[in-house]
Amino acid sequence: MSITMLSIRPIKKILNCTFITGLLILSQGAVSAPLDRILAVVNDDVILASDFTDNLNRATSQIRQQGAQLPAQQVLQSQVMEQMILRSIMLQMAGDQGIKVTDRQLNSTISQIAQNNGMSLAKFREALIAQGQDYIVTREKIREDILIKQVQESNINQRIQISSREVQNFLSSKAGTSNAEVLLSDILITIPSPMTPNNIKSAKTKANAIYQKLVAGAQFSNIAISSSSASNALNGGDMGWRKIAELPSSLVSAISSLKADQFSEPTRTPSGFHILLLRDSRNANAALNIQKTKVRHILISPSEIISAAQAKRTAAQLYQRLLKHRDQFAALAEEFSNDPGSSSQGGDLGWTENGQMVPEFEQVMNSSKEGQVSLPFESRFGWHILEVLQRKSVDVTNLAKENQARNIIGKRKFNEEKDNWLREIRSSAFVEFK
Repeated sequence: MSITMLSIRPIKKILNCTFITGLLILSQGAVSAPLDRILAVVNDDVILASDFTDNLNRATSQIRQQGAQLPAQQVLQSQVMEQMILRSIMLQMAGDQGIKVTDRQLNSTISQIAQNNGMSLAKFREALIAQGQDYIVTREKIREDILIKQVQESNINQRIQISSREVQNFLSSKAGTSNAEVLLSDILITIPSPMTPNNIKSAKTKANAIYQKLVAGAQFSNIAISSSSASNALNGGDMGWRKIAELPSSLVSAISSLKADQFSEPTRTPSGFHILLLRDSRNANAALNIQKTKVRHILISPSEIISAAQAKRTAAQLYQRLLKHRDQFAALAEEFSNDPGSSSQGGDLGWTENGQMVPEFEQVMNSSKEGQVSLPFESRFGWHILEVLQRKSVDVTNLAKENQARNIIGKRKFNEEKDNWLREIRSSAFVEFK
């Protein structure tokens, strides 16, 4: 589930699962608060008993709200602890790699979540409080979710290469002309490292045993919660709506003959064995044209010489000048903008389309009228002022189709690579249980 589609239920975690025996002895009902102590050391971070208990309670509440059956307490503890370990690893990676989430980006995401729930921001906050949730804590968890998403995209996309031949093969295939989407749930049984014949056989045996439970009438979501190693396990294996073209070919083959509410036999992929539940399908409307925007901007970036506060103040001063003399935009961009690619062009970025700029920039650009100078706004690059010069709608050209094909292939490879990457960072991390 994407961040912007998050419901007002407790925030979902991502991540995988192995259990640490002897962590806590907890009752099957409400979990009592233990004395705060360190349960695990994860690289340079620690997992505290109080945080573990909070996450365990949150996961228990989420599963009950889904109407799913709670797994054995030891299994649930395992799932939650492994999620917290992976989450900690990725948040530390974000810090090491200088990845940040601005307050504007966070506020925009929270507003979108509220809108997706049919609420104003104020009503959304009231609903959280009414459910006994702390708004400040929830806000910070959303910030962490955004950081984790950015860490995944930054690191996994570096591992992906797409050749021109792949693009042409895709465009000439049936998938290249299809807009079909499927609503899926997934159970993943990973192959333990090292990937020896015995470990592969063990994982396959486990997957087959789970498949037989499903055949006998076990509820898919319950089995996913208790047995899946996928990042969406605690959400009952929910993968949401996926374009068929973005799925690995092995998974497409697995669901090709399924009808709604039917599940596949175990299917081997590089990350393990998948069992997929096809919940629904639909044909999405194909985009017939692309909206393009001609835009220019001024960027004031913090540096060793200019503090963040000074950058913000400079952007505000330039905005006031532009209110009186809009014709000075190009001159001010050449004099003050820190964007080396556009400052010499008077800030002109040329024609852009959605997906080419950072989200904060696109949001302001898309909401601005032609000829309107925006208020200063912040992205991870600094403070921007933009002006939309012109908009146009163009037919999808062959080049655009190729770009769309690259995006679809990229998402497919991202989905294939994500589980492998998560396993790698987990296995390479220092984790010590106390």
